[in-house]
Amino acid sequence: MGVTALCPGTFDPVTNGHLDIIERAGQHFDGVVVAVLENPAKRPLFDVDERLQMLREATAGLANVEVDSFTGLLVEYARRRGSGVIVKGLRAVTDFEYEIQMAQMNRRLAGIETLFMTTAPTWSFLSSSLVKEVASFGGDVSGLVPPSVADRLKRKLGSA
Repeated sequence: MGVTALCPGTFDPVTNGHLDIIERAGQHFDGVVVAVLENPAKRPLFDVDERLQMLREATAGLANVEVDSFTGLLVEYARRRGSGVIVKGLRAVTDFEYEIQMAQMNRRLAGIETLFMTTAPTWSFLSSSLVKEVASFGGDVSGLVPPSVADRLKRKLGSA
């Protein structure tokens, strides 16, 4: 049995930066589960079903990628899935400061390793929050997100 990695996140919405990490993780693991966090403390623009659908559309061409959702602790979800590896993308040092704490906690709680991949320079500035902000003012987010996501943003924000 091969190694399956988890790529967790909120993905509200999925960006080309997320897809870069997912695709590259898929080159190094037998399987990748893109795990969408259902966090009741956050108020996402898209509900979990919409985020799952956008990710499924965006990753449809990746044979070893599965999309799923979870609530609660990531380490508990990882145990249920039988995965001992988490893959996270890093854009900048500020990402690392937060992610290292999470990685150390996950290792302490369950012995699960976190592997960091640096985001391709093309996407180092990109975040879901920034995409939503640009789209909310009617800005063009094509090229930053998959076309289907750009269309959903236009419909959701009423800028179409």
